[in-house]
Amino acid sequence: MRAYLLSRLGQTALVIFLALTVVFFLVRLAGDPVLLFLPMDIQAKDVNEFRQRLGFNDPLIVQYGRFVAGAARGDFGESLRYKRDALGLVLERLPATLSLAGAALALTACVAVPAGVLSAVRRGSIWDHLGMTGAVLGQAIPGFWLGLMLIYVFSVRLGWLPTGGTGGLAHFVMPCVVLASFYSARMARLTRSSVLETLREEYVLTARAKGLAERFVIGKHTLKNSAIPIVTLAGLETAQLLGGAVITETIFAWPGVGRLTVQALLNRDFPVVLAAVFLISVTYTLINLGVDLLYGWLDPRTRREVAG
Repeated sequence: MRAYLLSRLGQTALVIFLALTVVFFLVRLAGDPVLLFLPMDIQAKDVNEFRQRLGFNDPLIVQYGRFVAGAARGDFGESLRYKRDALGLVLERLPATLSLAGAALALTACVAVPAGVLSAVRRGSIWDHLGMTGAVLGQAIPGFWLGLMLIYVFSVRLGWLPTGGTGGLAHFVMPCVVLASFYSARMARLTRSSVLETLREEYVLTARAKGLAERFVIGKHTLKNSAIPIVTLAGLETAQLLGGAVITETIFAWPGVGRLTVQALLNRDFPVVLAAVFLISVTYTLINLGVDLLYGWLDPRTRREVAG
């Protein structure tokens, strides 16, 4: 088990390093950030002096070496726009993203898993057709369009909900619905297919032949043995919710990591972009590690393989 954990942690470090390296070179292709922060009538020698002070006149490989040395210490430099520590700035926005992602994931689990189980158990019924139709619509409707329509209906026309920002429970409603709609659709479809496959297993047929109550058969014998693909998707969706809520945070002016990253990209604020990528990469890989370890509880065969 120890060897497995060390191996996964090594893979995690490698993934983070490669992600940061790719982003470092890609953001350099976006243009010169110095020109965004200086007045139009500034003289060329002042531009060159400012660029020299920021280290952008050094060869790219020198800039990269300096970046790697700083990143190893958790130092991604100072934000060009906010004149503050880049990683600290990203960490300040993390609670807002975590709260939104957690609420969206809870809504996804509460809606998608029961809908998928009901569709599988009542295969071919009206509940099955309604559930899968809703899943198809959830995957087909673009998140940005759904967000704008919700704002128009519930904020502009009815005045029931705030258009954006953070605050009370009302501020969570529309962003959570937008985020959960797509992920709920995927999870409901996967839950249905996984439960249908498990219902054909011999131990489920035996449990029914013994006269066990249907809720006991579904709850104990079926759902737990169907959980591995569901847990896998839930882990991936959790990581995607943390790093992929960019559009939703932008539409609803949610002060999270996603919105900050978009603003940093538009402003060519390299340190903030790299700090955000670092945080998202760490979160993504650690969640995947947690999902792998959870397999051992769901399936003892997996635990024995990991221990070996």
